[in-house]
Amino acid sequence: MEIKELYKIFLASTGVNTDSRTISAGQLFFALRGENFNGDDFALKALEDGASYAVVSEECAGDDPRLIKVPSTLSALQELAAYHRSKLGIPVIGLTGTNGKTTTKELIREVLATSYKVCATEGNLNNDIGVPLSVLKISPSHEIAIIEMGASHPDDLKPLLAVAQPTHGLITNVGKAHLLGFGSFEGVKHAKGLLYDYLKLHHGLAFANGDDAILQEMLWERNLRCVAYGLEGVKVLPSSPSNPFLRLSFEDGVLETHLVGAYNAANVLAALKIGWFFNVPTSAARAAIAAYEPSNKRSQLLSTGRNSVIVDAYNANPSSMAVALDNLSLVEGRKVALLGEMRELGADSADEHLRIVQRLSGIETYLVGEEFGKAAAGTEIPCFATSSELASYLTEHPLSGCTILVKGSRGTRMETVLPAL
Repeated sequence: MEIKELYKIFLASTGVNTDSRTISAGQLFFALRGENFNGDDFALKALEDGASYAVVSEECAGDDPRLIKVPSTLSALQELAAYHRSKLGIPVIGLTGTNGKTTTKELIREVLATSYKVCATEGNLNNDIGVPLSVLKISPSHEIAIIEMGASHPDDLKPLLAVAQPTHGLITNVGKAHLLGFGSFEGVKHAKGLLYDYLKLHHGLAFANGDDAILQEMLWERNLRCVAYGLEGVKVLPSSPSNPFLRLSFEDGVLETHLVGAYNAANVLAALKIGWFFNVPTSAARAAIAAYEPSNKRSQLLSTGRNSVIVDAYNANPSSMAVALDNLSLVEGRKVALLGEMRELGADSADEHLRIVQRLSGIETYLVGEEFGKAAAGTEIPCFATSSELASYLTEHPLSGCTILVKGSRGTRMETVLPAL
């Protein structure tokens, strides 16, 4: 089927769905294939449950006229999204980076939503499936879109950029993450820099942290148009147990946030600068950021009654682990770090875990995972094989009166320890 014909079907539908278990009437079902499932097997059930059509592989059995057979359902989804994007004459902000993508996206959304109807990536749907699904949710009523894009291999961004077709872009930072997939730090720079390459080729505009030497070098190499933001004229006020949140002092007042960690200052300033660029009143932008409360295990502060817990357990890499520990070291009183190992670091894993262990002086620490166990060998730092084992230990040996950082790669499931705190 030609993409124009599929697009007509999409426009007549009530939206796109890739999960047959949640089909709503009139939706267009895409039968994607994964390691442990084949969406073709659920296509007829999706039609029974109300789907208008089902996009399936050419091998799919059945002769229902509502089955649209294509060589690759994923490619069809991406092509449909790219075609839809080409019909939209609105600014699209493409966002990527090693750390802070989702928090920055949420802050930008909150700021722009004070003046515009905004469509933004939900959660972290930032991969080869999530990006087209996000783009296909952009409706004619939307005035601006924010599309988050993730990458763990050198060319992961290429198909995402082809779908999102950003007019503006932001790389939050470039750090050490997914080194197993990227091969090296230079590989990370190349992968994230594909956003800048796209903007340069299509006469786009970048927003970039003027205090980040790596980003500035990447921009200079490409001679890319840029609007910079940074700490010039802004002071990060010290936090305390009574006021642990990030506070930024401007010449005309103080912005109080519900974010933990000075490392979030760049994310806030990015959102403010983008709001300024799109003519959002400063007062409205700051009020939106002051009202934003994270709830996604990213820089989230919880009071358990016994302790103050900084939940940053969605993911971890050497860069984000280092700044989280730096922030914890500034806290007054008894501070504790519950750290899960960092995954996907390849040949650099041993060295990077050892570097983190060497930063732990003065911080009571409990570690989880084999890599941290090796790095802490010969020290007195307690190590546990799993977060469940650490949770059991903390239940029997409870912590009280502490500020506790909980952080680790997604696979360690460090949030498992929260009930014990």
